[in-house]
Amino acid sequence: MTAKKTGVLLVNLGSPAAPTTRAVRRFLKEFLGDPRVVNLPRPLWWLILNFLILPFRPARSAKAYRKIWHEQGSPLSDLTRRLTTKIADKLRTKGISVDYAMRYGEPSIAYRLSAFKKEGITDVIVLPLYPQYSSTTTASVYDDLVKELNQWRHLPGIQFISDYHQNSHYIAAVSDSIELAWREHGKNERLLMSFHGLPEQLTKWGDPYFHQCHKTAALIAEKLGLNDQQWMIVFQSRFGKAQWLKPYCVDTLQALPEQGIKTVDVVCPGFAVDCLETLEEIAMENKSIFMAAGGTGYRYIPALNDTNAHVDAIINLLENCHRFTD
Repeated sequence: MTAKKTGVLLVNLGSPAAPTTRAVRRFLKEFLGDPRVVNLPRPLWWLILNFLILPFRPARSAKAYRKIWHEQGSPLSDLTRRLTTKIADKLRTKGISVDYAMRYGEPSIAYRLSAFKKEGITDVIVLPLYPQYSSTTTASVYDDLVKELNQWRHLPGIQFISDYHQNSHYIAAVSDSIELAWREHGKNERLLMSFHGLPEQLTKWGDPYFHQCHKTAALIAEKLGLNDQQWMIVFQSRFGKAQWLKPYCVDTLQALPEQGIKTVDVVCPGFAVDCLETLEEIAMENKSIFMAAGGTGYRYIPALNDTNAHVDAIINLLENCHRFTD
């Protein structure tokens, strides 16, 4: 009888291979070509993507990527790799193998699963690094996982963790990171918890993302002892003309100074590690918008990244999986 051997696969969204127009175009074609990401009729979206988006947007996005790119490459890729290494170091003594994959770009889910097979892994725990479930992210990881496994004759045992939006260790880690920022730099007048936006229609179709974001934010506020006037939830990264989840982050930042709120802290509890949307959009672009509207103080509180608190939170999450403890 083959001995059981467990592998953990952490999955993140992915990044372009380089901050160039060509690399970004390749990445966006794969990302925006996913039916889970854009819920329009395929023929219509094919025309929009190939004739209105891919000829123009990659150059703008590449410019944004260049603002945050560093020697180790994409922050999302580098931080995911560093987080994985730290978790792997802690779990190695228990005989658990840990690696990471990207839904778009490299290393692919198929590549990592094949490596697990060669290693003799019999049971795989898949953890998408999206605390809140969405059909556009988590379900897409599941699709790609199944697509690969459908080609296998001998399937491993699979445990798929679909979300951890109210996991107590995750909530505590995010809350502690906010409190640390306040102790070191002082507390601003309002805490904004910004989550990536989605079309409103998805909520009507049953996607729980909107409600899970609100639950996460409420638990963090409760952990911090905040009243309703001290924090609020917003949604960022709106794209296209459809109605997206509200309130919009940009509109809120423009309005707050007129309401007498001149200093804000912004945290993004839906991002496991920092990426383009946090480092360029939130920390740079949206800061400029707020200050131009009359704000006097703006602080972005980083994602959990590869901090020890994040490592411990994920390990605690994994330890609650029955296949991990068998």
